[in-house]
Amino acid sequence: MKRGWDALKIQRIIFLLAAVLLLGSVVTPETAISVDSPVEIPAAGKYIALTFDDGPRADTTARLLDGLRDRGAKATFFLVGRQIAPNAALVQRMKAEGHQIGNHTWDHLKIQGASPSVVLEQISKTDAELCSLLGNDDYWVRPPFGQIDQCQEALFTVPLVKWSVDPWDWKLKNADKDVAAVLKQVRSGDIILMHDTVPESVDAALQIIDLLQEKGYVFVTVKELLEKNEVTPQPCVMYYSDKRHS
Repeated sequence: MKRGWDALKIQRIIFLLAAVLLLGSVVTPETAISVDSPVEIPAAGKYIALTFDDGPRADTTARLLDGLRDRGAKATFFLVGRQIAPNAALVQRMKAEGHQIGNHTWDHLKIQGASPSVVLEQISKTDAELCSLLGNDDYWVRPPFGQIDQCQEALFTVPLVKWSVDPWDWKLKNADKDVAAVLKQVRSGDIILMHDTVPESVDAALQIIDLLQEKGYVFVTVKELLEKNEVTPQPCVMYYSDKRHS
């Protein structure tokens, strides 16, 4: 009698184990992975913000956007106001594809040394153009040449963005040298300055993305870079990277 009872227990254990294994192999709609699902940014990793100034420019910016899309990379574009209307479709595409868009003054004015009224006109005119095309938003500002007077900081109601890596691509106009300059100094959390108006800079930027993605880096917008590193952006503050600000 005991031997029969032991055999019955063994059969039940085998049945339960088989059921567990079977259930474990079932993929429910909640756990299924779709090839069309958006790529999730990992909670912890190596992040870089690639930024582009002075655009948009029809040919080079379009080629850059194609390359970013193909690589699943996000970037931040600081636009010159007078360039927006002639390239409205490109600007709309930037937003539609998840890039961050910022204000680089109306005609690339050097803010440092300018009067408050001139600064406000340059920023507000560009903001109005962006809001008209894309809708109301906080369009962060990158001052041309990265410089403002301390007394001008209070004029800005949004975060200011500088950079921590500058390959001088606008001057070199040499993709190989641009790539070498960036790779020599880039670290996780950096903000890289480049220019989408220079053909060689676009070539370099796409090479940089390819090389750094192979090393595990993820390219995000400046806003995402700060958020991922638990930095709360503040108005009137100049951000150089995820850890440096003034």
